[in-house]
Amino acid sequence: MGPELIALLLVFLVLLVLDVPVAVCLGLAAMVAVACIGDVPTGFLVAQRVATGIASFPLLAIPFFVLSGLLMGEGGMARRLINLAAALVGRLPGGLAYVNTLTCMLFGAVSGSAAAAVSSIGAFMIPQMVDKGYRREFSVALTATSATTGLLIPPSNIMIVYAVVAGNVSVAALFMAGVLPGVLVGVAIMLAATVYNLRSGRRQTIDPPPFLASLGSALPSVLLVIIVLGGILGGIFSATEASAIAVAYALLLGVVVHREIRVRQLPGILLRSAKTTAVVMLLVGTSQAMSWALSFERVPQTASAALLGLSDNPIAILLIINVLLLSVGTFMDMTPAVLVFTPILLPAAMALGVDPVHFGIIMIANLCIGLCTPPVGTCLFVGCSVGRTTLAQVVPAAIPFFLAMAVAVLLITYVPALSLWLPRLFGL
Repeated sequence: MGPELIALLLVFLVLLVLDVPVAVCLGLAAMVAVACIGDVPTGFLVAQRVATGIASFPLLAIPFFVLSGLLMGEGGMARRLINLAAALVGRLPGGLAYVNTLTCMLFGAVSGSAAAAVSSIGAFMIPQMVDKGYRREFSVALTATSATTGLLIPPSNIMIVYAVVAGNVSVAALFMAGVLPGVLVGVAIMLAATVYNLRSGRRQTIDPPPFLASLGSALPSVLLVIIVLGGILGGIFSATEASAIAVAYALLLGVVVHREIRVRQLPGILLRSAKTTAVVMLLVGTSQAMSWALSFERVPQTASAALLGLSDNPIAILLIINVLLLSVGTFMDMTPAVLVFTPILLPAAMALGVDPVHFGIIMIANLCIGLCTPPVGTCLFVGCSVGRTTLAQVVPAAIPFFLAMAVAVLLITYVPALSLWLPRLFGL
């Protein structure tokens, strides 16, 4: 381990412990590492890598998908999707829990934001579940874990980030690869809720709204996903162009059709979108500078060799990678984790014969669990805030859902067809 790598890791970890924003940690660590190399214009090189890192056509999709998600969230979509989910699964015993999960899956897929799903769906569903006799901490845990499925079901910004970092990975293939794993995780969460219903005696059903009326009301929102995927698969437009179509459609839906977004609200929505995009782009740019420093020190090759040296059994190596990603997810948010660990772990996975698209889904599925686990579980904190409870009360109730998600992750890891069947079916 050279002095450059030691300096990089030391600066990054110290700043991370001091709660410095991750983008700043990445940028400063890269600058220190480059400065230790010597005879290199540090500021120029880091600035060049940052600029080059964000000069990517696929990344143009991120601001558009962020904006379309905000527009859909402000456009009254949550209530319509709740009614549709109630019409589909409300008649099942303990159906309110299934309505919660299914709505979070639909909302997360359309909005592309797990935190927004927890906030929007939780604000309505958690009080409803408490009124029906469900424990408050159970309701919060169910909402927080269910919301993460929207990051696997396309369109998903984190898939675009992974595609850029991994290189030569099709965004369209990743979008299709996430459909079945996202549904699988949602079903696993529903099964965990079923066990709770059976043990607690929650057998009551709810009176669902008329199916056709609910479908008609929610269909325009669900059509966003169909338009995006259908257009990409049909060769009508690329994933980046699809994001612009999504903004136009969401704007039409919120302002003209549903009329729940006022024109005076648009500047605020645009500002929030710009702030979110700026954070993501800064993360991507500084991570590319750090990746250059890691590559200079041959860290990806060293890490790959070390992993492969632990065992000659692919099952064991993939299990180690899963445990590592689960651990990373507990203290690092999803986007920086993907940016930092993809260049390190992907070479080892590919050496085992794992398809890069499949590995992307494995990584995202693992990190989704991290969104619900302390100390940096974004969805968990948002859920506790919305549900008016504490982290200490929610975490024990969330353990069955963590286990269900972990089982789903193992299936995703060791059954590649779950991720690769749809992309191959469409020739991606």
